Amino acid sequence: MARPKQFDEDRAVDAAMRAFWTAGYEGTSTQDLCTATGLGRSSIYNTFSSKRDLFERALRRYMAEKNSGTFAVLDGPGSAKDKVHALFRQVIDAPHEDPLGCLVVNATVEMGPRDTGIAGLLKLDQERRLHALTAMITAGQRTGELDKSRAATDLAQFVIAAIGGMRVAARGGAGKETLEGIANTALSCL
Repeated sequence: MARPKQFDEDRAVDAAMRAFWTAGYEGTSTQDLCTATGLGRSSIYNTFSSKRDLFERALRRYMAEKNSGTFAVLDGPGSAKDKVHALFRQVIDAPHEDPLGCLVVNATVEMGPRDTGIAGLLKLDQERRLHALTAMITAGQRTGELDKSRAATDLAQFVIAAIGGMRVAARGGAGKETLEGIANTALSCL
C-alpha cells in the first residue's frame, strides 16, 4: 500500500518557484529544491516526476499570480495612463521578500530557445497579456488619452518590454529611483 503524501503540494510548488526565480532552471539543483521545499528527493520525483515538470508547475504558478495582479489593474477603475502607471508601480514596489527580477523573463532567456514546451507556455502567457494591454490601450486611444498615431499593439508591446526591462534592471541592482525614472520616461511615450 502506498504511503499518503505528508506535505502540502502547493507549498512545495511555491517554494520551488522561489528557488527557480532566484537561481534559474540550470542554477537550481535537485538539492536546492530539496532544501527549498523541505522534501526529500524521492518525494520530489514521486510527486513531480522531474525537475522539468516541477519547473513548469512553478512557472505556471508564477504566471497565474503575476497575471492576476496585472488583470486586476487592467480590469479595474482608472484611466489608461493610470493603469499603466499602476503596472509600473507593481515592479517598483515589489515586495522585499520576492526575489529580484522576473521568472518569466528568466525562463524566456534560459529555457525558451531550447524547450519547446516552455516556449509555448511563455508564448501563450505573452499573448494573453498583450491582448489585455492592447484592449486597454485601444480604449485609451478612443478617449483621446493615449497617442492615436501609434498602433495599440505596438504600445502594448512597448509596455511589456518596459516592465520586463525594469525587472531586469532591478535584478541588476537598480533602486526605486532608477525604476521610477524608467517608468516616467515610458509613460511620457504613451
